[in-house]
Amino acid sequence: MIPELSSGFRSIVAFPLPQKDLQAYIEKVNSYYHFKVASHHSTLGFVLPFVAEVFARYPGWELNSNSTPRTLTLNAGNTELSRSALVASTLADICAQKHFAVISKWRNELKPAYGPTGEVLFSMERAAVTLLGIVSYGIHMIAYTRCAETDEPKLWISKRSKTVAVYPGLLDNCSLVREAHEEASLPADLVRANAKACGTLSYLHSRNARAGGEIGLLQPDVHFLFECELPADVEPKPFDDEVEWYQLWDIEQIKEGLRMAKFKPSFALVMLDFFVRHGVLNEGNEKDFVEICARLHRTLEFSVGGVTFAQRDSEAKI
Repeated sequence: MIPELSSGFRSIVAFPLPQKDLQAYIEKVNSYYHFKVASHHSTLGFVLPFVAEVFARYPGWELNSNSTPRTLTLNAGNTELSRSALVASTLADICAQKHFAVISKWRNELKPAYGPTGEVLFSMERAAVTLLGIVSYGIHMIAYTRCAETDEPKLWISKRSKTVAVYPGLLDNCSLVREAHEEASLPADLVRANAKACGTLSYLHSRNARAGGEIGLLQPDVHFLFECELPADVEPKPFDDEVEWYQLWDIEQIKEGLRMAKFKPSFALVMLDFFVRHGVLNEGNEKDFVEICARLHRTLEFSVGGVTFAQRDSEAKI
């Protein structure tokens, strides 16, 4: 892999692929507890042992350390609402007892946990999603303009505030309509007219110290991708306290930022996918091109909401 891209890429997609090393994959997944909901056979997430042991202290949770794989099961509640209430009660006490640093910055935002047929089994506090390892969803939009002389894209890069809960101070992108206005002062009509859907990313990420909270929490992500070509005279500007600045970077500056691991890990993958779509990264200049493309679109081991999420989120943001 070319040096400019290796650090950011390898740090976020190192989780073994079964088709490449089945033994390593089996050993890895069996090192976690598999999170399940009673009456549903599918695994919803991989949970670190010390996290599973804390949840098992609360009513409605059952730990099985003798099975292969080991399991943590939510066995109380038989509806979305009843399960959500139990999870909320558990998390409230876990937070009060300060068991885990990752939920010290409570977000007051609920995220869904999907079952094998796309139904929502329960919803839970966003800050705690990684404790149970369930799939998280998001939207990324790359805002860019083209150089008048070369026609090459230049991208608008943001720097995250040092006060945000996750990856403070790292480089990031723009968000979609609502956040584009709130974080970058971009007119909603302009974004609606120019934003184009570009597919998805899916991957497994083991969180490091820069994410905040416990190290090693497994985070499976699905991101819906958009890009928005802006007129040369349109400049994103910080609107709230979540973004420090926006700067227009060329491809070489972005490669250097990736090499130095200055970007939020998920955005590093978003950038790689943009490079593939626009021919910056191709089979002629990258010997691992096929593997990169495959790892950017991992088939996740867990239930994925997909269309249900996209429809609900689009109502609020597009």
